[in-house]
Amino acid sequence: MFSYKTINTRSLEVLHKDRGSKFYGYAIPIETDNEVMKALEDLKKKHSSARHFCYAYQHGIKTTYYRVSDDGEPNNSAGIPIYGQLQAFKLTNTLIVVIRYFGGTKLGIGGLISAYKKTAKLSIEASNIKNVDILIPCKLSFDYKDLSKVMRIIKKQQLIIKHKRIEMKCEVLILVKKINLKSTIITFEGYHQIKVENLND
Repeated sequence: MFSYKTINTRSLEVLHKDRGSKFYGYAIPIETDNEVMKALEDLKKKHSSARHFCYAYQHGIKTTYYRVSDDGEPNNSAGIPIYGQLQAFKLTNTLIVVIRYFGGTKLGIGGLISAYKKTAKLSIEASNIKNVDILIPCKLSFDYKDLSKVMRIIKKQQLIIKHKRIEMKCEVLILVKKINLKSTIITFEGYHQIKVENLND
C-alpha cells in the first residue's frame, strides 16, 4: 500500500428522513481519539435535543484502529452500518456521526440499519475524498563537501526536508513517497559517501 484515502475537510450536514425520524450526518477528518471526543462534544451542543449520537471512526495508516457506537440504539443497528460505509469507501482518519431525532414511529432493526447506512453514505458523498501518498522518513548522513550534490537530488526528486544539520558531518531528515522509496535510496547510495537510513524500519 503506497497511499491511503481520507477526507479533505468536514462534510456539509446531510439530512435523511424515514417515517418521521430525522437522521443528520457528518463526515469529519480526525487523527486521534481526542479529536473524536471534541467533535462529538460540539455536535451534542448543536443538537442538544437529539436522542442518539451514533458514530464510527477509523484512524491510522500502517496499523488502523476503529471504534463504533450505537448510543442507545439496538445492538449493531447503527455503529456497524456506519462503519461499513467507511470500509466501503476505504477511508481512514475519518469519523462519521449520525444523529437521530425520533419521529414517533419505530423503524425496527432493519429500518434502523438501512437509515444509518444511508445517512453515513450521504455524509461521505458530501465530503471531498482524497488520496494521500504515504511518506517514509529517511535520514541522510554525509560530508559537507557532498552537500550541493545531496540538495540537487532532493530538489530534482521533490523530496520534503523536515530537518537538517549542516556541519562538517551533515544530517538531513527527508520524507520520501513510499512508492519512490527504493529508487530514492538507490540514487543516494549510488554516491558511496552518502548513507541513507530508513527510519520507518
